Amino acid sequence: MTDGLIVVDKPAGWTSHQVVGRLRRILGTRKVGHAGTLDPMATGVLLVGVGRATRLLGHLALTDKSYDATIRLGAATTTDDAEGEVTEARGADGLEQARIEAAMASYRGRISQVPSAVSAIKVNGQRAYARVRAGEQVELAAREVTVSRFDIVRISSAPGTGSTIYTDVEATVNCSSGTYIRALARDLGRDLGVGGHLTALRRTRVGPFTLAEPHLPPEALDVPDGSPVPLLSPAEVARRCFPVVELDEATAVGVRHGQPLAQPVPADPTALLADGELLALYRPKGDGATPVAVFVAG
Repeated sequence: MTDGLIVVDKPAGWTSHQVVGRLRRILGTRKVGHAGTLDPMATGVLLVGVGRATRLLGHLALTDKSYDATIRLGAATTTDDAEGEVTEARGADGLEQARIEAAMASYRGRISQVPSAVSAIKVNGQRAYARVRAGEQVELAAREVTVSRFDIVRISSAPGTGSTIYTDVEATVNCSSGTYIRALARDLGRDLGVGGHLTALRRTRVGPFTLAEPHLPPEALDVPDGSPVPLLSPAEVARRCFPVVELDEATAVGVRHGQPLAQPVPADPTALLADGELLALYRPKGDGATPVAVFVAG
């Protein structure tokens, strides 16, 4: 079995779990997982690990991400996106761009955000969205996130029911892991007094990974044609995501057994490589380093 990371362009309508399931069948292995869940309506970058690279995923999820989003102002929904039921539809005809930009400014930088109630966050061991679907009232605690970019790309009008007119805002968002774009749409509409929800979302980047590099397109999942799946090796992934220390073979033997390292490493975590192979992730400890995860057994 080959180990590595696949950059998938997730199709609309697929859950992240369905993508993993399809790749398990295509690759003939159960050892497949993903980092950073995308909602079914969302498309774009989904990182999928295969083999030993699955153990890297928890570290790769803790990074910054970029999105292209369309926010509809003038209507709120039960899920804060287009898949929910409309709870109010006031319309937002004539909403000035300057007013929208002023409201968006308060959501840049370090902010406190209440996640959408239909998120995958666990409440007493059960996903929040499952509790909502069961008819429970779910209130999630606010969390600190960072939004480094929240900019308008285009504003247009969209017809609603009857004479109602909505305002659609196409925006670009750069943010920390754990930021909910649906919550940005909800809160922006609330602050403007018209309600808001997300109608389209495309993730364009996860850390250093984008769709500008070899990736698995949506059609390869829908109708697999037997073509090779583009895999980034664990060593290449590590070089792009972490500081790297190259080891000589004598030192590598101890690292393969998860032994403490006598030499310091620059960061938590640092990737340790030998002869082009990712051996482990280590963190500083005293004058040396200790293992976070070992990928190649001694």
